[in-house]
Amino acid sequence: MKITLLGTGTSSGIPVIGCRCPVCTSTDPRDRRMRTSALVETESTRILFDCGPDFREQMIPQTFRRLNAVFVTHEHYDHVGGLDDLRPLCVFGDIDVYADPHAASRLRQRIPYCFVESKYPGVPNINLHEMSPHDTVQVGDISVQAISVMHGKLPILGFRIGRMAYITDMKTIPESELPLLQGLDLLFVNGLRHATHATHQTIEEACAFSASLGSPETWLIHMCHHTRVHGVEDALLPPNVHLGYDGKTFEI
Repeated sequence: MKITLLGTGTSSGIPVIGCRCPVCTSTDPRDRRMRTSALVETESTRILFDCGPDFREQMIPQTFRRLNAVFVTHEHYDHVGGLDDLRPLCVFGDIDVYADPHAASRLRQRIPYCFVESKYPGVPNINLHEMSPHDTVQVGDISVQAISVMHGKLPILGFRIGRMAYITDMKTIPESELPLLQGLDLLFVNGLRHATHATHQTIEEACAFSASLGSPETWLIHMCHHTRVHGVEDALLPPNVHLGYDGKTFEI
């Protein structure tokens, strides 16, 4: 199974328009971050975690092949703003989109033309399915389980595939969900910045969360530009925690 971090940035992306901070002006390509999303694929199956407004640009370098499903963590624009750009991939067949009931309801309001009975030509062929915490969905040879996490006061979804978990935009997690995150080999989790934020983990909180799970390998995602440049920030992390970057791939 191959995992590609398509994007590792927060809602504004990096560089931020008009900003001249050290991160936004860095020449290190690892400091250029599109909105957070990840591609998971085997020889026969391909799924996507979130589909933000950078989806088109993120997918142009990827092999043009079927996308079987999209798993939505929550309905904020930086995680769903690219759903209309699924249309070229629909030449391979309909695409199943999984979201919790709240996010599914918001998607029906925001892009209603995708879900009407009589669609106009060119609309992406999306089949929207509701998914609740602890549900498991089998897509080809990939099994995905939903986990409840809290984005401030908003319940959203994280996902587990085998011994890998993908969590973004989390501030806290209910104690009841922790058993679902035991025995991981690989954890992707958000670490926004060092200063406290009301709805996102800080980098320090993400490292503590990784340690509490005993995760042997953790990669941080969903960073903003209020960090140190990649090379400096990454070197200061615990040995088992790494700063993710766009285009980073993993084979598990």
